[in-house]
Amino acid sequence: MTSHAEYGQETAGSEVARAFADQIRGKTILVTGVSPKGIGAVTALNLASQQPALLILASRTRSRLQEIADHLSQTHPDTRIETVLLDLGSQQAVRQAARDVAALTDKLDILINNAGIVVTSRQATPEGIEQQFGTNHIGPFLFTNLLLHLLRNAAQSNPPGTTRIVSLASAGHRLSPIRFSDYNLEPGKDVPPEEDHIKPLKGAFAKCTPDGYNGIVAYAQSKTANILFALYLQKHLAASGIASYVLHPGTVETDLSRDQDDELTAQFYKAGLFWKTADQGSATTLVAALDPALNEPQRFYLSDCQFAEPAPHAGSLASAERLWKLSEVLVGENFDLGS
Repeated sequence: MTSHAEYGQETAGSEVARAFADQIRGKTILVTGVSPKGIGAVTALNLASQQPALLILASRTRSRLQEIADHLSQTHPDTRIETVLLDLGSQQAVRQAARDVAALTDKLDILINNAGIVVTSRQATPEGIEQQFGTNHIGPFLFTNLLLHLLRNAAQSNPPGTTRIVSLASAGHRLSPIRFSDYNLEPGKDVPPEEDHIKPLKGAFAKCTPDGYNGIVAYAQSKTANILFALYLQKHLAASGIASYVLHPGTVETDLSRDQDDELTAQFYKAGLFWKTADQGSATTLVAALDPALNEPQRFYLSDCQFAEPAPHAGSLASAERLWKLSEVLVGENFDLGS
């Protein structure tokens, strides 16, 4: 259980930050995907308000990143703010960003993998990986592993479980397992039934480009990957005092949906979802990152500030291990976390 059973879909992240101020004060925290109008920016703002020792903001667009950093420095002048350029869609850029982080600090108490993209047309990373899988999963996989020595350094002096890796997924993961036989969603390629998307997709969700690419399925696969990644980390890092959690932040209107057409946007609005403000959207992230009740590894997936159950295909340790091996192949490096 979490510390606050009363927290739910309407809880504001600012309230969570105040409640767990002692878990922020003096910490070194990194948040990815920090840009105006996004959950990451509000998450950073809520963290900055409670005097961390160092708050590192990482994002791919320098001007937007600097806009947030300047605002935080003005509103919270006693908090040290640093920025790092991070393009999760490029493995070369991820490796440089990890070096830049290591130049700023020798420890990292909390890593929040907030960044993500949504695209509806077929695109690829420089390494030839489908863009959403490459950016939403492979990028954070590589970035997290390259920063793991900083997290281990922090864990040596922190109480067990307070050093944390927090990843943002989506309820959209329920639409697709990992397509191990076709993670690039290649034209005309068949996959086994257990790897295919959950049918039937309807309306705009079922729309494909002429070559058969479905951006919703690709996004769902990448979010399932986020969850399996967090599961693997929790299994293998708990003994090192590092906790791993993953969450669905809720439905929030941000720049993440800028690639969607009007038909797809309208279908989301017709689904009867509860639309959160960005502050409410940051609340579950902050519970996962800060709540002392989560120091002892329990379940690993949260929604609306409480533990929840992911889809069965996102809760399989065997799938998590298989995804880890595939991810190592795709980044060309092996990472032994021990057990």
